Amino acid sequence: MPVITLPDGSQQSFAASVRVHEVAAAIGPGLAKAALAAKVDGRLVDTNFLIEQDSVLTLITARDAEGLDIIRHSTAHLLAHAVKQLFPSAQVTIGPVIENGFYYDFAFERSFTPEDLAAIEQRMAELAERNITVERQVMPREQAVAFFREMGESYKAEIIASIPKSEEVSLYRQDDFIDLCRGPHVPHTGHLKAFKLMKVAGAYWRGNSDNEMLQRIYGTAWADTKALNAYLHHLEEAEKRDHRRIAKALDLFHLQEEAPGMVFWHNNGWQIYITVQNYIRQLLREHGYQEVHTPQVVDRSLWEKSGHWEKFGDEIFVTHSEERDFALKPMNCPCHLQIFNQGLKSYRDLPLRMAEFGSCHRNELSGALHGLMRVRNFVQDDAHIFCTEEQIQEEVSAFMDLMFQVYADFGFNDILVALSTRPEKRVGSDAIWDKAEQALQLALDKRGLAWRLQPGEGAFYGPKIDFSLRDCLDRVWQCGTVQVDFNMPGRLDASYIAEDGGKRTPVMLHRAMLGSLERFIGILIEHYAGALPVWLAPTQAIVLTITDQQHPYATEVEKSLAQQGFRIKADLRNEKIGFKIREHTLQRVPYLLVIGDREVDAKTVAVRTRDGVDLGSMALVTLTERLHSDIAKRSRELIE
Repeated sequence: MPVITLPDGSQQSFAASVRVHEVAAAIGPGLAKAALAAKVDGRLVDTNFLIEQDSVLTLITARDAEGLDIIRHSTAHLLAHAVKQLFPSAQVTIGPVIENGFYYDFAFERSFTPEDLAAIEQRMAELAERNITVERQVMPREQAVAFFREMGESYKAEIIASIPKSEEVSLYRQDDFIDLCRGPHVPHTGHLKAFKLMKVAGAYWRGNSDNEMLQRIYGTAWADTKALNAYLHHLEEAEKRDHRRIAKALDLFHLQEEAPGMVFWHNNGWQIYITVQNYIRQLLREHGYQEVHTPQVVDRSLWEKSGHWEKFGDEIFVTHSEERDFALKPMNCPCHLQIFNQGLKSYRDLPLRMAEFGSCHRNELSGALHGLMRVRNFVQDDAHIFCTEEQIQEEVSAFMDLMFQVYADFGFNDILVALSTRPEKRVGSDAIWDKAEQALQLALDKRGLAWRLQPGEGAFYGPKIDFSLRDCLDRVWQCGTVQVDFNMPGRLDASYIAEDGGKRTPVMLHRAMLGSLERFIGILIEHYAGALPVWLAPTQAIVLTITDQQHPYATEVEKSLAQQGFRIKADLRNEKIGFKIREHTLQRVPYLLVIGDREVDAKTVAVRTRDGVDLGSMALVTLTERLHSDIAKRSRELIE
């Protein structure tokens, strides 16, 4: 007579063993219809799972994160079902859930075409409409291997043969299709209503380039059509906002094969870059940071001593000179320790905050490169704080104050925070880890921040806090981090004289706010669709003349504004004013200053915004006050 305890603490008693869907039906018909799966004593199971003893039960619906994953996994099976019906000779391999969707890899004698994808999606819809029951069955491993080999599914047979003999092999059947899977899955295909196939790509079997190439069909699936349409709209917007497309239109930067993953900054893009860099540089000065600069090429021995060579060797660019191996700097921390080690340090010198806009190189795979978002050469707003154990909490709190100010100035106020704690393989005593983790948690709680715990995800040398930005399309970008390091200072012989005269090893805090400047600028370009706030815009205002007669006054206006530090240009071309306005509006210039005979006589400018708002005529002093005000507000007015 099992007693079922529900999440609210209420209980349901049954006279005999009971299946999950029967418990759901006993609670209410609406829940029975919505239930996709369940957790029984913390274990994910199908709704057909038989409960034979007292258990804690949580029903899972499409509203739950697990429910959405189950929908996506089941839709991957639906895809494979449709492919097997339309192309019987195709072999199925693996079909996992990924972010926002799923994929399935197939072995097929020819490439799938866009017309094939349309037909497959249509067949998937037909199968979903039939509300086909999805059933789980268990089979001995050897029998399962023979079963799939007999069907001609050699890849599935290979997967099953690699499963340890001690593990059971579970299969899921829906009508004439059967697949290997741990599950759980939806009770029937009627739950799979909102999906779309996105693209086909190549993928090596088991990710090994020595194996045969398969065809990977990507898809997305959601709980309902509204969520699907919202996601597709975001994808459409993301494509419009692609920073590479905008960069070409606004002449910001380019990349080329002669320097893969390395950016050629044009004047417009470099103006954005140095504005961002100088803004951070000024804040660092105000908050007690020293700015340093370290070599690009450093002997291999330093990276071996720091531990980076062993951990990141494949990602390090290597060069040779006079029978010595050198590395192009992949990160800045070992070099900063070399500066710390110059001269005797006292506890009175701590905390010592050392910052560098350090140019780093990492040998990323060419297939992973993606505009500014994934490059081989990048600059970090990197800094390291050398402090005592007692100073960790205070320094982390001060860093977070600074970082949230920076994010707000760039127009981001939705920040996701995660605390990553000690991994299984780590250095340092448990007592030190306890102190470091407590310091980070206290710093978070002191600010009243909502944060999630990531157990075991810390670095091997210490715990960390990661900060991620949510942009206008709800995409999440991990940018900021602060990490506690008890390891590297000792490995590289850093020490200071403590108050008692003894020799101590400092704690090293690794911290960054923007991360890679290249990547952060890419995020900004996409977040603002190229229409950057006035303080970041490469050209803040453009002077436009109607006829040649206004050229002398236009030149005077341009010179006056430029002398006040504004990024200003004049367009004196013999073109119609409507053409000029349209062209510079498309260039996302914040202010368009039109000058005709009336403006010359009145010593004013007619001001328009890139959004098409006519602000009327202004004296130069009024315009400069407006520009100064816009720049002082940075991007904050956009989020308040």
